[in-house]
This record gives sequence, structure tokens and C-alpha cells, in this order.
Amino acid sequence: MSSIARKLPILLILAAALMGALFLRDKISFEALAEHRATLLAYRDAHFVFASLAFVAVYVVIVALSLPGATIATLTGGFLFGLFPGMIYNVTGASIGAIAVFLAARAGFGQAAAAKMQASNGAVSRLQSALRENQWSALLIMRLVPALPFFLANLIPAFIGIGLMPFAVTTFLGIMPGAFVYTSIGSGLGEVFARGETPDLGVIFTLPVLGPLLGLAALSALPIIIKALRKER
Repeated sequence: MSSIARKLPILLILAAALMGALFLRDKISFEALAEHRATLLAYRDAHFVFASLAFVAVYVVIVALSLPGATIATLTGGFLFGLFPGMIYNVTGASIGAIAVFLAARAGFGQAAAAKMQASNGAVSRLQSALRENQWSALLIMRLVPALPFFLANLIPAFIGIGLMPFAVTTFLGIMPGAFVYTSIGSGLGEVFARGETPDLGVIFTLPVLGPLLGLAALSALPIIIKALRKER
């Protein structure tokens, strides 16, 4: 029963993610935000503190259950609360949700997977050792470069035995640049709504935005490169 209890949280998350992909993808959308924007703004103005707490809580649930709509939630944070404190709300909600997924995955399957990797003597074991040795740099790169889905970036560290502290710190810091971009877009949605347009969410993949992100990722990779050069010498 203890084994089933440990696996239950991550199994529930996977089930919620599947149900969300099937039934919520069209409900948590830019169109829904545009439709309800007046109600949301009125509620924020009347109950700012509660609206702030409720927004962070909803963001945590979206990320923790891997539901669709994290990008829309980030835009909503910027739209309702501006670049600041909207960005802080977005990063906080995403980080807490990611930590919840990480802990559930580590308790359910991660510890056993990490132990099996460590017990093997092949390339998998060497890869695990290399990632653990350079965990801070590897985790930062994983967060800074928007190539890996956020959900997988929460699961992989749990399966290779990364500690909670490196995961939490690198998640909080690593998602800040992307959160800044999308929160900035969200803070300007009032004008977008007035023109009846849709925001360009692909802006993060343009050179002016992606270039600095890749630069930060390269900077994060320096400790790995230096260690490799020292070993060769």
C-alpha cells in the first residue's frame, strides 16, 4: 500500500494532464481571456489581494496538473497585474507547480529509476553521473532554452536523482527570462484587445529574444566545459 500511495500523486497528475488535453484545450484560450477580460479586471480592482492569491493558486494547479493553458495564464498575469508584480506571480506559480510535479514523480517512480541507473554500469550510469556532477548548469540550460516541454523538464530531473534544492532554485531563476517576455506581452493586451488582434506568441523564438536566452544558456554551460577541459588535461 505504501508503494501505491507513493505512486498515486504522479498517476493522478498524468490522468489530469490527459483529461485536460482532451477537454480543456479549447476552454483555456486567448479567446476566453478576451471574452471575460472586463469581469476579471473588475474583480481585480475590487479584491486585489484575494485576486492575486487566487491567480497564483490557479497557476499552481495548471502547472502541477500539467493542464493546457500555462501560456494563457502567463499572459493573464501580465494583463491583470502588469509586468510587476505580474512576472513575480507567474514565476512563483510556475515554480511551485513544477516542484509539485517533481516531488510527485520522484516519490512515485523517480527514486527507483535513479537507483536502477546508478546500479547499471553502462552509458546510462555515466550519463546520470555527468548530469549530477553538473546539475546546476544542466538544469539552468534546460530551463533557459525553450526546446524541452515544461512537463518533461519537471520529470527528467526526478528520474535521474537530482536534489530538490538545485531543481527549485534553477527552475525559479531559469524561467524568469521567458516569463519576462510573455508577461510583457500580457501587459500590453489591452491595446491588442482594442484592435481586435491576437498577440504574437512566437516572439520568444525570434532572434532578439532567443539570442540572449541562448547566450545565458552558453554562460550556464561554462562550468561543464571547464570541467571537461580539466579532465582532458
